[in-house]
This record gives sequence, structure tokens and C-alpha cells, in this order.
Amino acid sequence: MRRLLKKTGNWLFPAVVMLFTFLFLKYMFLLGYVPTESMEPTLKRGSYIIGCRIYSDLEAGNIIIFRHDGKLLVKRIAAVEGETIERNGAILTVPEDCYYVLGDNAEHSYDSRFWLEPFVEGKHVVAKLFCY
Repeated sequence: MRRLLKKTGNWLFPAVVMLFTFLFLKYMFLLGYVPTESMEPTLKRGSYIIGCRIYSDLEAGNIIIFRHDGKLLVKRIAAVEGETIERNGAILTVPEDCYYVLGDNAEHSYDSRFWLEPFVEGKHVVAKLFCY
């Protein structure tokens, strides 16, 4: 038995650490990279970010990571469900469990202002930015 523990001890600890790291990144945290200047000056182009996959209610002003057209994007919530926004001269109300998002750098941000469907559904939110 002692011999078996000695043999497995060489690989068991690294395997357990790797498993916990995988589970943390899969279910608790999201590591990301900001490839564009759409969130400058808050998030500089080329920055690395950490998002938390476990979050409570999202509010206007929070920065979220979400899926849109098969890509992960990072934007700031400008309006939450029930709030009204003006878009191209029309007044829109944000639907239930949806968000209207904008980049901090309006000149270089592809966000809700330009999308055919301007709202991000809650089910597409992957994480809330942990710190910035």
C-alpha cells in the first residue's frame, strides 16, 4: 500500500491541482483578453480581464461579458429591464431579462446602438467583470 501511495504521489497532487483549476475556470471565473479599444479608457486594448461567472443582480453601470453573434464581447450595461432608451429617434423599453449595452469608447464600439436586435438577453451573459 505504501508503495502504491509513493508511486501515485508523484502525479496525484498535480492532477488534483489541475482538476480544481479547470473547475474554477469552467464554473467560477472567466479569463479574457480585450482585443479592441471599444471599452477605453476603462479597459485598455490588449488588457487581460477576469470575469466572475457567479453574480447577483446586474445593474446599469456594470461591465459584463456576453455572447453576441458567436463572439464574446465586453460592454457596460446602459439600461436594464423596464428602463427606456432613445435609439435612432425612437423610444424603446428594455424587455424583461434583457440589457442595453454600450462600449465606453462610443466612436470605436460595436454595441446595442448598431445591432438589429439591440438587447442582450440575460441567458447570453457569461460573466460580470470582476475588477477593472
